[in-house]
Amino acid sequence: MDTETDLLARAPAMGRALRIAVASGKGGVGKTWFAITLAQALAQGGRRVLLFDGDLGLANIDIQLGLMPALDLGAVLAGRVSLAESIQPYADGGFAILPGRSGSGALAALAPARLDGLMAELGRVPQDLLLLDLGAGLDAHTRRMAAWADILLVLATDEPTSLTDAYAVLKLHAGDRGATPAEARVVINQASGVAAGQRTFATLARACTQFLGRAPALAGVVRRDDHVRDAIRRQTPLLTRHPGCMAAQDVRRIAEGLDV
Repeated sequence: MDTETDLLARAPAMGRALRIAVASGKGGVGKTWFAITLAQALAQGGRRVLLFDGDLGLANIDIQLGLMPALDLGAVLAGRVSLAESIQPYADGGFAILPGRSGSGALAALAPARLDGLMAELGRVPQDLLLLDLGAGLDAHTRRMAAWADILLVLATDEPTSLTDAYAVLKLHAGDRGATPAEARVVINQASGVAAGQRTFATLARACTQFLGRAPALAGVVRRDDHVRDAIRRQTPLLTRHPGCMAAQDVRRIAEGLDV
């Protein structure tokens, strides 16, 4: 990956928004749900948060929230509107959203320079936090946006394939960014309990230590909770529909632990 661009600056510039990217090696681990819930938790903590749907081919934040946006990232890249004009407040969550466009091959095929320009424009938006919901997997766009972030949160579950793919994300991120352990952190999702989640993380951490020479930090464990499925089915944020449930408490703790 090219590293000469200023987009890969390692430290947050004075006065600019902190960039947090949420990634996973494979789909189906709850990445988009977690990004939405984390955005709401951070907003409830008094931060101005913009949630950007960075899955350039399979965007679905709008679907999970039951929205039908008139403007999206596709309109921005087509030159019909500015990026600022496409940002939409989401009052029910207390944060703003820049929706993507699901199934758009044109977005998935963006040239690296065009993507860099988009990220530079995104970085000028007046917010406290930019939260990027990245596409699952290891494609070049996902890696480029992950390297642009200040903090990368990698979601994994206790499934062996999820752990293997999470390790691959961490390995490539370290190479793309020259990342220190503090820049990449792991979230164990859908755990049967906190102790079980910590054991799952320990398995991943051992592999990282053995083969990469260092392990990422554990950002937190989100316990398996049927309230999550209900909130997704109702297309309502978890912290709105079930604010006191276990998973809601876990995501709030992760938000507080980010110390942003």
